[in-house]
Amino acid sequence: MSGVFIAGLDTETNSFSPIPTCERAFRETLLAFGDATARPLNICSAQLAVWRKRAERRGMAVYEGPCAVAQPGGLIPRDFYEGLRDRLLEELRAASPDMVLLALHGAAIAEGQDDVEGDLLERARALLPAGTFLGATLDPHAHLTARMLASASALIAYKEYPHTDVLERAEELMELALASTEGGVRPTMAMWDCRMIGAFPTQLQPMRGFVDALSAAERDGTGIVSLSLIHGFAHGDVADTGARMLAITDGNPARAASLAERFGRRFVAMRGEAATRFIDVQTALDLIDRKPPGTPPLVLADTGDNPGGGAPGDAVFLLRTCIARGVSGVALAMFCDPDAVALCQSAGAGSVLDISIGGRFGDISDSPVILRGARVEAIADDLRQRFSDVQLPLGRAVRLTAGGLTLILTNHRTQVFDPICLAGLGADPRCFRAIIVKSANHFTALFAPIASEIHYVATPGATSPRYADIPYRKRAPNYWPRVADPWS
Repeated sequence: MSGVFIAGLDTETNSFSPIPTCERAFRETLLAFGDATARPLNICSAQLAVWRKRAERRGMAVYEGPCAVAQPGGLIPRDFYEGLRDRLLEELRAASPDMVLLALHGAAIAEGQDDVEGDLLERARALLPAGTFLGATLDPHAHLTARMLASASALIAYKEYPHTDVLERAEELMELALASTEGGVRPTMAMWDCRMIGAFPTQLQPMRGFVDALSAAERDGTGIVSLSLIHGFAHGDVADTGARMLAITDGNPARAASLAERFGRRFVAMRGEAATRFIDVQTALDLIDRKPPGTPPLVLADTGDNPGGGAPGDAVFLLRTCIARGVSGVALAMFCDPDAVALCQSAGAGSVLDISIGGRFGDISDSPVILRGARVEAIADDLRQRFSDVQLPLGRAVRLTAGGLTLILTNHRTQVFDPICLAGLGADPRCFRAIIVKSANHFTALFAPIASEIHYVATPGATSPRYADIPYRKRAPNYWPRVADPWS
């Protein structure tokens, strides 16, 4: 066996974000050409490391191609995407491997190319001899397209949201690649369009039971190879935005289609209970006001300004409301504000200053908030927060206090995963009445153990969860919740 070619491309494109996902954005996270597995690992490159280790244990040659990862943002410039794509394809051509494994996201959009992953898979397939296994892992917040299915041998999405099973899915794809290449398994895929757009956390019922049912069906010994629910990414404006059910069987396309529809309809039937329940800003502040003293903190998600979905991470809607209501004992994390961080760094820990926070992007961020007499409590350059099985950098981080509020600022745009953003700067997360985090759901994995309650706040911003009102230009309006019954 000549070997396996591994590569990765992972970013999620928000069509409404003002921040382009340019080459610099990739270099700030990871842009590697053959050595990603030798660098500190992230969610994408950790999958390549799984495949490398498994292949080397079997004595297979490993050809490691490019691995490019960027924080979610706006469109990828055409020239950068096409240059990266063509370099990957040229290295694939030169390797001439027996199998190809790609760690993809599934929701990348470039200028002039709405289906980045479909384009990449289609071009890769055209280079490979007939029958060569071409597989990819996907984030469930993907746009699953017919082009992707027609080109890949198998696509496997993470089952969990928060994504706690990424490396398990990478192992699963490797097992399937080996079974297909060596053992005669013939993966056949089918998908069913659920016509839904929303957020579906899997740690909560009924999603917890649904995901467990998918796993149980894969183990029942009846030829089901894999079942993946594609949640979709609501803020990518492409024709295929929305939830889809994906099924893979061993050589039975009719059964794959039947399974995709059966589980897809089961998901549709529980849509009202499965979708995240959001509260408005005033309700969130009322919860803080009523919180009994001495109890664990409320944890509130600022969902409209989630950097993990392409938002700037500097919106101050909740901060402004907290100040207007005069609440205290509340921590807000994390504001991406390089200028404010630089000012705090120059002033030094212990200094007191007037400082402008956030609001750099107009309507989606609000206007800046001026804090008078803010105290710089701590500054750190080496904090890393845990996400699934990897540690991700926070950049330079600052803890600031003003008027009974604690703010965490960073010069690196990223969502909140881990209470270390507070604890690493000397603040005990358990001592706050409430913690407001810029995230959508990934924070729950590590914040749930310290929270009295978790709520999702429907704030304005580039990742606003008002799904029925997203101003799509390319996605047709025939989806729930915009339409009560799009299946009739």
